Amino acid sequence: MLKEQLTGKTNFVESIASWQEAIRLGAQPLLEQGIVEESYVEAMIQNVLDNGNYIILLPQVAMPHTRPENGSHGIGMTFLRLAEPVMFPGDEPVSVLFTLSSDSPDGHLELIASLGELLSDEKLYQKLFDVETEQALLDLIKE
Repeated sequence: MLKEQLTGKTNFVESIASWQEAIRLGAQPLLEQGIVEESYVEAMIQNVLDNGNYIILLPQVAMPHTRPENGSHGIGMTFLRLAEPVMFPGDEPVSVLFTLSSDSPDGHLELIASLGELLSDEKLYQKLFDVETEQALLDLIKE
């Protein structure tokens, strides 16, 4: 499921000015495909401002998301890798963002479980920081 969700929804950039811009860029494929509205993107940013960095799952890996009623029309996930980490509040560096949307409170659980499986493998987790193409990411997910 993870592979299907990420196909065509990956981005690789050298650096970005702010964590807010990282969230916006990560959400761009979801916006373009009509999976989320602009209000969803702004709610993800507000989520960090209100609740802190709980979206940082592991060192340098974040999963921006918010509640479905904030403008989500479906389940989706994107991948953004930054060659140069962006600093989140509290000087927390992030290099990888998996941006998530769901149309119901539990509609994304299978997707999160797949992501958890990927991130729990130490070797695969480390390789995330080296992928430079969508194909390399998809090959990594197959491992």
